[in-house]
Amino acid sequence: MGELANCPRCNALFVKSVKSICDACYKKEEEAYDLVYKFISKKKNRTSSIDEVVEATGVEKDLVLKFVKEKRLRAGDFPNLTYDCEKCGAPIQEGKICSSCASGIQNDLEREKNIEEVQQKNSRDRNHTYYSVGNFKGKS
Repeated sequence: MGELANCPRCNALFVKSVKSICDACYKKEEEAYDLVYKFISKKKNRTSSIDEVVEATGVEKDLVLKFVKEKRLRAGDFPNLTYDCEKCGAPIQEGKICSSCASGIQNDLEREKNIEEVQQKNSRDRNHTYYSVGNFKGKS
């Protein structure tokens, strides 16, 4: 069962279930999608960028970005429909970060893992070292 919520677009009260917006806004969004898809599916418009699509259709940029991120408009079919990496701002066609940023994060994680392993090894080595305290008769 859904919960009662206000539509984030028009503030109307609706039952939130699968959709996160009210039916009226959903219909407007679908009309906008149809408009964008009709524009971009024409052969001469297939290489349009998001800004060009926004300018030609009048659909909000955030909405076009939403269609791309939801993979309703596939980057394979429309190669210039890109959005910014959330970390560095480079143009990407899927996910939230670019491959360069993902590699950097992966390298950082591996470096941290290596540091932890060295610290654990050093900790174990210290636990096995024994010291004795006492009087030793040695050479004076």
